[in-house]
Amino acid sequence: MASNDIGDWYRGIPFLTKYWFTGSIVVPILARFSILNPMWLFLHYESVVYKFQFWRPLTSVLFYPISGGNGFHYLINLYFLYSYSTRLETGIFAGKPAEYAFLLLFNWLSLVVSFCCGEIYLLMDPMVLSVLYIYWCQLNKETVVQFWFGTQFKAMYLPWVLLAFNMILGQGGISELLGILVGHLYFFLMFKYPQDFGGSRFLTVPNILYKYLPNRQGGVSGFGMAPSSRRQQQDDGNEHHNWGRGNHMN
Repeated sequence: MASNDIGDWYRGIPFLTKYWFTGSIVVPILARFSILNPMWLFLHYESVVYKFQFWRPLTSVLFYPISGGNGFHYLINLYFLYSYSTRLETGIFAGKPAEYAFLLLFNWLSLVVSFCCGEIYLLMDPMVLSVLYIYWCQLNKETVVQFWFGTQFKAMYLPWVLLAFNMILGQGGISELLGILVGHLYFFLMFKYPQDFGGSRFLTVPNILYKYLPNRQGGVSGFGMAPSSRRQQQDDGNEHHNWGRGNHMN
């Protein structure tokens, strides 16, 4: 019975989130048992450019070392990934897999390019936080979330609270800051600038994505409409959300 429940849960994960979630489990476990060499999985500029190890940009967003004291942080990452990627894919992007795939591709490529400046070798943290930023800080910014010790604040501040906690705990915070910046860049170019400032849309979903990931019936909204209507819905409903006490991103 338990195995059937797990199987039903896994089959119920949205298509794109399922691939990302599965890869983020399989790659670290294979590396943990030395089936994959961890030294071949992180992002390394010279290895990509001069040794043509083109898999590194992909594995760097899936791999996270789970030995030592990193296991708890890795599990928190998986929770964030599953929870907020699922909410985006089944919410504003419901029935529009090409548009959600473009969001993931844009954020991932932006992080890969940013690596040249920040020398961040593992991209799971900023990639997950970029999705969390778009979901909470933009699409559900007025929702009240609950953090440690019963503190409550609007969701627009959650990524910054996570960044502050990480800096206080001595983990640097650069990965989190990069994730916030990339998430904001996507939202600004895709939604904010053309909708609120009347500017040109700099980002468009390539037709090849629509070819392989066609729209399905039942989508809730399209680009240019969802952010404002989503915010209005949250304001009218005065929604509260218990983000999860004690869960934090290192």
